[in-house]
Amino acid sequence: MTAARPVVTIIGTSSTLPLPAVFKAPIRPDIVNFVHTNMAKNKRQAYAVSDKAGEQTSAESWGTGRAVARIPRVNGSGTHRAGQAAFGNMCRGGRMFAPTKTWRKWNIKTNLNQKRYATVSALAASALPSLVMARGHRIEKIEEVPLVVADSVQELTKTKEAVEVLKGIHAYVDVMKVSNSRKLRAGQGKLRNRRHRQRRGPLIIYNEDHGLVRAFRNLPGVELVNVRRLNLLQLAPGGHLGRFIIWTQGAFSLLDDLYGTYEVPATLKTDYVLPSHIMTNTDVARLINSDEIQSVVAPAGDKHHKRPFTQKKNPLKNQGVMNRLNPYAQTLRRAELLQTEKRITVKKAAPGASKQFLDTLHSA
Repeated sequence: MTAARPVVTIIGTSSTLPLPAVFKAPIRPDIVNFVHTNMAKNKRQAYAVSDKAGEQTSAESWGTGRAVARIPRVNGSGTHRAGQAAFGNMCRGGRMFAPTKTWRKWNIKTNLNQKRYATVSALAASALPSLVMARGHRIEKIEEVPLVVADSVQELTKTKEAVEVLKGIHAYVDVMKVSNSRKLRAGQGKLRNRRHRQRRGPLIIYNEDHGLVRAFRNLPGVELVNVRRLNLLQLAPGGHLGRFIIWTQGAFSLLDDLYGTYEVPATLKTDYVLPSHIMTNTDVARLINSDEIQSVVAPAGDKHHKRPFTQKKNPLKNQGVMNRLNPYAQTLRRAELLQTEKRITVKKAAPGASKQFLDTLHSA
């Protein structure tokens, strides 16, 4: 099966490598986002309000009998502060409710298999040019994704040489994008050793460091990591899939040993196999229209369907329904109508007021 897999060209040489099976893993943004959120919380610095905050005042309750609340009140007189409520979380200048403590549980444990699932999803997403470009990386001119370079890169020790390598593989455009994006941070973070913010550049994954880290570490946005210590916070910054990754040949060839294939489990991890896809064929339209499914599904029905039940009608408002329920109701209704007509006829036939009465009424 290895020979049947696609191959990746090693830049700068004529040799190729088979595509590791980890790049065929299912891409699950939901798992990546969940794991990234949990992992990012493990770098938080503990904070808390002062133990004395809001309680550094001399205050005592006035007790009952003075028609005021029993909250502690500031002692003394002659100032506005005297007599004001203190200490309570509802008071001005008081402490907060449940003051925060530094011994809060800051770290969040994430299941190992979930972290591995998120890692392989991020690696698989890094092999799709559309996702890498959607994340903002400038990879229009590189030869292919994933991008693999020869192991000779690991021998570099000078930043000048590293820049030449990146320019040679047309990846330096992404570094320039980072350099041009450097902005002053808005807010108080600029006073807390976070003065600037910038985009992320390429991630270089190597097998052995023989000076590689020193050569690349001063380039803006460029990050380096050993292939045995891949970190989701670097593979999917912000929980967003599609990091632009530059592999060395040794690191790329080690992926099958680290994560295994769909036939052979990983050799550098204990009892680990790649997660399987929910669907082996994701072309849903082709599946539905296949002869196997169309031969067993029921034919399409009419566009307009008759109600499967009789619509309920109010017999007090619908005379036809009332007649079906009570046949005598029609006779009663007819008698009621005749009686109404009779009253109207009698009322019209009744004599009006005499002319003499009207003249007397109007002359008054």
